[in-house]
Amino acid sequence: MPSAHDIITTKLTFTRDISRIFARRCETCHSPEASIPLTTYEETRPWAVSIKEQVLSRQMPPWGAVKGFGHLSPDNSLTQEEIMVIAAWVVGGAPKGNPAFLSTTQTTKQSLNEGPDLKDALIVTNKTRIETPIALAGIRPIAAGTVESTRITVNLPNGHVEPLLWLFHYNSASIKVFRFRETVSLPRGSVVEAGSPLQFALERKR
Repeated sequence: MPSAHDIITTKLTFTRDISRIFARRCETCHSPEASIPLTTYEETRPWAVSIKEQVLSRQMPPWGAVKGFGHLSPDNSLTQEEIMVIAAWVVGGAPKGNPAFLSTTQTTKQSLNEGPDLKDALIVTNKTRIETPIALAGIRPIAAGTVESTRITVNLPNGHVEPLLWLFHYNSASIKVFRFRETVSLPRGSVVEAGSPLQFALERKR
């Protein structure tokens, strides 16, 4: 909770600005029933500094991939603008604001696991040459624990290198399948590889 010594230096407020970001990005995991709920100012304020540090380091929300590397859908990670708004709100004293402006958005749980069923087309261990063309719909990491940082790319027969997925602080207990917005055509002779030792499945629609 704020104290008499808090100095407010920002016009950003929890009710008008932060609650809307949290409704879009955070409340599927930090609902009123969660161990750390973030649906009200009173719940959020004690965690403000920690939240700032977590979002600046992209530890939260636990997306598990680098934004903009590959064409993933849906992208539930915070935008750079959202990160800066949260950070500026905390640095500026984390004011509450007018309760009348509090977000009333009803959140719906979204997951990269939603969508058409996929099936394994090929299991890749570090590096594999594609002998049969694949219409790639997603990538399923086969890993236990946390993968700190690994890029998965494909070297196409024409010499072009296509980014597919950059796992970053990926926890195998969270997202199971990273889906692409559109299928990625992998012709025969393509070479799919991870930048560090990793086993993963190339998946296509059933």
